[in-house]
Amino acid sequence: MPHAAFVLKLACPNRPGIVAAVSTYLFEAGGNILDAQQFDDVDTGRFFMRVVFNRATGEASLEALRSGFAPIGERFGMDWSIRDRAELRKVMLLVSKFDHCLVDLLYRKRIGELPMEVTAVVANHPRQSYGHIDLDGIPFHHLPVTRETKMEQEAQLWDLVKSTGTEVVVLARYMQVLSDGLAAKLSGRCINIHHSFLPGFKGAKPYHQAYERGVKLIGATAHYVTSDLDEGPIIEQDVERISHRDTPDDLVRKGRDIERRVLARALADHLDDRVIMNGRRTVVFSG
Repeated sequence: MPHAAFVLKLACPNRPGIVAAVSTYLFEAGGNILDAQQFDDVDTGRFFMRVVFNRATGEASLEALRSGFAPIGERFGMDWSIRDRAELRKVMLLVSKFDHCLVDLLYRKRIGELPMEVTAVVANHPRQSYGHIDLDGIPFHHLPVTRETKMEQEAQLWDLVKSTGTEVVVLARYMQVLSDGLAAKLSGRCINIHHSFLPGFKGAKPYHQAYERGVKLIGATAHYVTSDLDEGPIIEQDVERISHRDTPDDLVRKGRDIERRVLARALADHLDDRVIMNGRRTVVFSG
């Protein structure tokens, strides 16, 4: 595969020579840089970089590329990875009653917009609740949960993540709060979507609360899951203007649209190694 593309992403303390070392290594390994982005966070003193490259010469394998880069990573104290962009990430989708995000992600997968392998759809409602959805052979798992069975249900979920080799878990409007333990196990690889308003409305019927307060903007936020509920590092956000003519049903409808596109963009960025954690924030290299 002479034209196979790879993506290198890295984060490390900033110091002179990082870009030179990376570009020199890729040149000597027969690599041809197709796209390169970098960011120096002056507040934290950390440096972030994403490089897409292919092999202009030679037949170095992915393993050889990683092995050759390892000394550079060690020298600069990097958190880094090199991945073949053609390799599909394994993604698990979790869903509850509202299925608009699930349907959207499955559609984007089918048309090739989201290059991923869906290992399973997991729901806390039975399969008949989603009888109108064609899962196209994707395994479906009903894992009901109550306050009394939450730990047992999460143990089953974690076993499923491990047995399927799942790399990314997406809470596609999964209306269950993950425990601190499970959130820690999925750190940096579990993405959630939720409504975000100014001011923020929590609890039941947030769009109706927004209507009662006469909001002028509604929005949605996709973020990584942490033990702090809805306060993990933000990946993507979007908003839409609201007027006095909009009813609560209008807000719900517009909210669904925002949630779909925000979650899809966040997942796409994660799958393409465009997101790098930066403490409580993220660096997102746009396409």
